[in-house]
Parts: sequence; C-alpha cells; structure tokens
Amino acid sequence: MQFNIKTSEANKVVVQELTRRINLPSENHISRIAFSYSLAKGEKLNLETDLKDSKGKEYKDDILFGSYRDYYIALTCQHYGLYKTDASIGKYIKMHIDHGLELINKLFENNKSYSGLDFLLENVAKGIEALEDAEISLDAVKNFNQTIKKSYYADAIRILVGKEIDSEEEIFFNLNDTSIHNNAHVAVAGNSGTGKTYFANNFLKQVVESSKGEVNFIYLDFKGLKKEDEQSLKPFFDQTKAVYIDAPHTPFPLNPLSFIDNVNEKNKIMGINKFVDIIEAYSGIGKNQVQTLRDATRDAFAAKKNGEYPSFTDIYNFVLDAEGDKASKLREVLQSLSELELFESKVDLKNSFLNKNHYLSLSGDLPKAVRFTAVFLIINYIYNIFMNMENAPIEGKYQGMRYVLLIDEAHVIFKEKKSQDLLEKILREIRSKGVSVVLLSQGIEEFNQPSFDFSSMCETAFLFDIKDKTNLKMMSKFLGIGEKEANKLKSSMEKIQKYQVVSNLKEFKAGELFKTT
Repeated sequence: MQFNIKTSEANKVVVQELTRRINLPSENHISRIAFSYSLAKGEKLNLETDLKDSKGKEYKDDILFGSYRDYYIALTCQHYGLYKTDASIGKYIKMHIDHGLELINKLFENNKSYSGLDFLLENVAKGIEALEDAEISLDAVKNFNQTIKKSYYADAIRILVGKEIDSEEEIFFNLNDTSIHNNAHVAVAGNSGTGKTYFANNFLKQVVESSKGEVNFIYLDFKGLKKEDEQSLKPFFDQTKAVYIDAPHTPFPLNPLSFIDNVNEKNKIMGINKFVDIIEAYSGIGKNQVQTLRDATRDAFAAKKNGEYPSFTDIYNFVLDAEGDKASKLREVLQSLSELELFESKVDLKNSFLNKNHYLSLSGDLPKAVRFTAVFLIINYIYNIFMNMENAPIEGKYQGMRYVLLIDEAHVIFKEKKSQDLLEKILREIRSKGVSVVLLSQGIEEFNQPSFDFSSMCETAFLFDIKDKTNLKMMSKFLGIGEKEANKLKSSMEKIQKYQVVSNLKEFKAGELFKTT
C-alpha cells in the first residue's frame, strides 16, 4: 500500500514558511512534525467533514516518511483503531498533516517572539513525558468473543539455581521480587552437553512447585525429541504434570485462528489480516498468494455458522478452488498444516490449555517453512491471549506471575529479521502480564543482533561453557557486567566444567563460577 499525499492549497505556502521559520533542511520534515503535533492533541478527525482539498504540496510516501513509514502507519492505526491494511489510512494521515500545519502556523502567528527552537524543545519534552504514560490498545485485533482468564500468583517464587563450589552454600534466584529484579526474563547460553537443558527443566519444575501449580509453562522445542530423550524427560513430565505434544503425531491443543473475533465484522477482518501477515512472514509466500490466502480465509469464516471457527483444511480447500492445480508455496504450506493436523480444529473459548503445562516438540523432519509458521502461530497466539488480559499486579514487592514461555534453540529465531521483530515485541510488552520469557541458545553471538541486543531485555543471564570463550567483550555484554567483573569472568570461563555456570544474578557475585543443582 503506497500513499501519495497532497496538503491543502492553503497549506502550500504554510509548508514553505514553517520550514524557513523552524530552520528545517527540507519541506517533508515540517509535514512529519505537523502530523505528530496534530495526533498528540488527541483529537479524532472526521473523514467526511475534516478532509480538505488536495491542491497543495505533494509528497510520495518514501519522501514523506523516509525509513519511518511503519511508525507513522502504526500511530494512525493506534489512534483510530485501524488495521495496517485499511484503505483509509492515507486520508487520515493527510488530515492530520493539514490540521497540524494549521495549528503550528497559528501558534507562531499568535506568538511573534516564539522561535523554531523553542517550539521543538518544548514539544520534544512533552512527547517524552507522554511516552512514559502511553498505553497501547490491542482492540484492533482483540477477540471480544472469548472468556480469557488466567489467575496469577503474587507470592515469592524462589528458585534454587546452584551452590557455591567450595562452600556448598545455596544460591537462590528470586524470580518475581521487584525489589531485586526489573523483569523475570532469562537468557541461557551453552553448548550441547553442558547442562543447559537440565538447568532449564529444573528451573521450570521449581517455578511450578514454588507457585503451587498456579504458574504454568510451555516449552517450545524446535529440534524434536528422540525416543531416548522422551524416556529421559519422563520424570520431568511427571513432576510438572506436563502434557507432551509430539508434533505432528499429536496436535497442539488450540486453533490458532481462534484469536480472531468472529462476531464483530470489523474485528474479524482485522484479525484475519493479522493471521495472513503471520503466514506471509514465516512461510515465504508471494504477494499474489497473500491476497489469495486473505480471500480464502474470509470465505472459510463466512462458511461457518453459530460462532464456529474454520480449520486449516477449510482454508486450504478455498485456496484450491482459487488456484486450481497450480503448484505454489501457499498450497505447500497449507497442505502440510492441514494434512499433518498440527493444530486442533475445535476451539476452547476459555483457553483452558493455559492452565496446564506443555512441552511442544516439533519434529526436525518437518519442512522449515511449516515449522516456522507453526511455531510463530503459537507464539503469536500466546502473545495475543496475554496482551488481552489485565496486567498482573504487584502485591507488596512481588510481581504477579501467570506463565513461562520457554524457547529452546532460540538462535534459530534470532537469525531471521522478521522473527526478531515479534520476539522483541514480546520481551518488551508481555512482562506486565505476568509472563516470563526464557531463551535458550547454544552461543551468545545470536543474542546480539545488529538491530537489537536481546540479552539486554533479559535481566538475568546464565552462561554455561561455550565455544568462543576468548571473546571477553561479547561475554561481558551478554551478562551485562562491567570491567570490574570482567577479569573474574575471564578466569571463570577458563576453568568452567559441565554443570557449572557464571551469571549476572543479583543474589550472587557477577562473573563468579558456581555449580548448578
């Protein structure tokens, strides 16, 4: 979707005058400022009464937005409760540019001594203050047809993570103590066979025990389990009462389409667009197939009665009707998702699966596009479910906790830019809902991506033995420790053994070696 936006005829001169007055390098900057200034006023404009003529300054969207196009669209969608594919977005942006130009021009006309620098400094300061109190609305993809509830546990969750090597003194991680920790996200890195997986399983087991079963988890395993692995994990499954799901042999107990509101027509369309976005991002289908999928999904919903939801098979059949016998990536992905029955077709409107523990093993034999699509449908579903809940409160000094989302082999996600965006969003937003995200990876370099350092969003990090133990700078960054502790870290990593770990744990000494339990 492209925008060619023209200001009103009256604002053509205003653009030139304000650009000179504020001393801006080009005229597109004042229109960006005008849009933001207008939107910040909180007023909702009316397309029928406030849309002015288009006889003034013209901008193509790449000139107007630069590299920040998605941000302007997102701001508009948040303000009006629109989805990003809504055809009227361009008109709303134009309205607010014209509106903002008029407001700013009037401000300078009424204050002759007011300088461009005064204007910028004052409004940047206001913007920063507003960001701190801003609330994000998810109504555009919210499902008002489901009863979504998950209790929280707001007492201490204390995890025994290890013992000191010499003294055998126990080391505890106070997961939800806000007087110690700002968030409950955890990063764990280590080679295969170092004790990383055992540590993660013990962590989950203690979370369940410490919370008296109120905090549940899902363990996402990309690589799939072998039969011998299943046997070795049986005590863990028994102790946590975890449901083991061996996909594709056992379907995951949710229909990922059920985050869509199938009652309210506007919400339904926006939810379908969100679903199509996920398939497009992680399956690699082309633009023409995106429209085919969107039409097929709408048809599949329309064919259902009494609030029922379609399955992947239903959507696949409508795609077949549209494409005929032509081979396509879309058909390949949907065929696998439907024939393999990776998901339940029935819908649990109360989302009771959230009150159980799950270990999801995705076979490594599945096609990559199918694996990625399935995993991110699940992650997105969980994200939307929790973001539609009320915040988990802080009682005393303890953050209420509901759930742990553990992603094994997380380096697989980090390599894909489109996947990084969703993961970053989850890490930033979901913690207020009482959800802890635990990321497991074989190395530390995957956490530090060019666009974002994921370890910085995980306050607590545990580092087992890794291949590149000589890169002190990278290890220090992963743990978030300074020069003072770096020498201790270097010494610890030189002598680290299996089941031993260094950490930035605030309850222990940063960079010092200890043994896990």
